[in-house]
Amino acid sequence: MLLRYLADRKSWIVFYLLSLLFVDLLLWIDRGIAIQAVSMLYLNMLLLVSMAIFLGWRFRKEMKFGRAVAELAEKLEEDWMEALPPAYFYHEKAANRLLRAAGHWYSHKLSDSSRARTVEEEYVAAWVHEVKAPLTAMKLTIDTLRSDPALRKIESEWLRIHLLIDQQLYISRLPSLEADYLLEETGIQKLAALEVRELASWCVEKNIAVEFYGEEAYVRTDRKWCRFIIRQLLTNAVKYSPAGGMILLSTTVLPDGPIRITIKDEGPGIAPHDLPRIFDKGFTGGNGRLLNAATGLGLYLARIVALKIGISLTVQSELQAGTAMEMTFPVSNSFESVRI
Repeated sequence: MLLRYLADRKSWIVFYLLSLLFVDLLLWIDRGIAIQAVSMLYLNMLLLVSMAIFLGWRFRKEMKFGRAVAELAEKLEEDWMEALPPAYFYHEKAANRLLRAAGHWYSHKLSDSSRARTVEEEYVAAWVHEVKAPLTAMKLTIDTLRSDPALRKIESEWLRIHLLIDQQLYISRLPSLEADYLLEETGIQKLAALEVRELASWCVEKNIAVEFYGEEAYVRTDRKWCRFIIRQLLTNAVKYSPAGGMILLSTTVLPDGPIRITIKDEGPGIAPHDLPRIFDKGFTGGNGRLLNAATGLGLYLARIVALKIGISLTVQSELQAGTAMEMTFPVSNSFESVRI
């Protein structure tokens, strides 16, 4: 920082040295002023030392504000404006006023943005709830006239709309997940079976069989959010499975205690260069572009929720060999200790 200060003050230093050189030349040329060379050298050394002491004093005084602001920038907190150091010089006071004005301006902008986002979230939540009413009425009609082949086709389309609206509802709840989280002991195969039942009409339409392997395993998690993750994985499995295919759901207790449920389909698989990006927001991959049915949100949301509630999501896939999505539940849920 001292070198930076000296570089900023180089014009002062150069001016001082040139002035000293000019005085030395004047004393040397002017014969009316008698001064010995030793005395001139002593005077120059005294003036240079005085200049060095002066620069050191000014460095400590002028850089005090800069050092404090630099330290504040490294550990910026919400009340950073209250922690701004006192200003002594005009340029420091001007910088202080600018920082405070910028802080207040951004606070107002953030507040306006937060209010607008809250209004939008409330509108979306209200819209989703309003749409659910006619969808429920449609479902009742479909169940009443289930023998009609045309209505069975409509039911599969109804299911797609229902899943999209339900996904939007979960998106609106995602920011408040921590407040809407309840840990309880539950059977993982039981949760998966509930989601398979939700997708039954879609599976029937594509003639897809769903089989469970392994014994029931009990995990400690949030039932609702865990079902949401399973729903996203199952939806993808059904979407990309060929007609007449099979989806296998298997549970495994790993040697060190964690429990894993694997959802494996017989779809086209995922290209190796797409695998690292399948959880990215908006990424649809080659299969999604071919089917023109992917939004790039399902796996992204599943990963976000899984990270929040302590579930590990991994994928195993090969081209033309299907895809296996794995949910691994830890022995102890870290989210529980955070809440306590």
